[in-house]
Amino acid sequence: MKGVLLNNLGSPDTTETKDVRRYLGEFLMDERVIDIPYWKRWLLIKGIILQVRPKKSGAAYKKIWWKEGSPLVVISERFTKKIIDKLDIPIVLAMRYGSMSMEKGIQELVNKGVTNIFLAPLYPHYAMSSYESVVVKAEQILAEKHTEIKLDVLPPFYNRPDYIKAMGDNIANHLKAFNYDHILFSYHGIPERHIRKSDPTNNHCKIDGSCCDRNSVAHHTCYRHQCFETTKGIAKYLNLKEGNYSNSFQSRLLKDPWLKPYTDFEFERLAKEGIKNLAVITPAFVSDCLETLEEIAMEGKEQFEEAGGEKYMHVPCMNDNDDWVNVMVSWIKKWHKDSDIGL
Repeated sequence: MKGVLLNNLGSPDTTETKDVRRYLGEFLMDERVIDIPYWKRWLLIKGIILQVRPKKSGAAYKKIWWKEGSPLVVISERFTKKIIDKLDIPIVLAMRYGSMSMEKGIQELVNKGVTNIFLAPLYPHYAMSSYESVVVKAEQILAEKHTEIKLDVLPPFYNRPDYIKAMGDNIANHLKAFNYDHILFSYHGIPERHIRKSDPTNNHCKIDGSCCDRNSVAHHTCYRHQCFETTKGIAKYLNLKEGNYSNSFQSRLLKDPWLKPYTDFEFERLAKEGIKNLAVITPAFVSDCLETLEEIAMEGKEQFEEAGGEKYMHVPCMNDNDDWVNVMVSWIKKWHKDSDIGL
């Protein structure tokens, strides 16, 4: 029997410091998130970050928390339910980190008699700290506990026409009543070294302003290239004028070089260059979460207006948008029919 495991990032169970600390501890100790030797990672996370960050992060979560719980989890559950209502196969939602673990999700599918799992990481782009981490975790669980289970994995879908269309329509719908001067595509940031580590050629990804435009097998695992391709696809679909949109990267951690330009710096630059009405899109996320609802919708608005901007709009993610649901349903149906994971 075939079954589907939808997977998103995860969330603390509550906004309480102890729950946030537990969640951040699991997340940040992932060797694909902070990729330094274990002893250094342990000292950094346990000895420094988890002593100060949980309280601050808990306060941020409180600003966006819904009465039903974590927005990311609630939205993902709504998305999953809509898919379940359209398909007659076992479908389970799991999170990479937190109490809704992948172990529990896989076990639930196994208990239902599933022998072939379609893993759908809800990340449009490949990154070792997100997409790769999910796939490796699933493979580890199956190797340790369920060797009889076959695993198929949804490839990154950053440039798929049906995904671009759903994303573009969502953006257009929200921008109908907003007269923007500029659109900023803000993607989640990653350290520059992650780009180089994910380069199978070991020499293509130089982050030099042109490598993302030169054809290479490295693009299959290059987060930066894939983000730019998403922007190009959406810009073409929406007929955006060159110069009226740009890319940036948000959510830096530590002092290492991360992908540039930095979103918070762009808020100030754009405002000072005369942009009065700014729309911000967050295409690295399919579900609104702390990084979109607090960092972009709240802090970003404040930063832009303080720098001289006048009107600001964060365009919500697709969330449980019916068009996005239908796209995922179509991918699952295709896989269920002929096991074509290339889609």
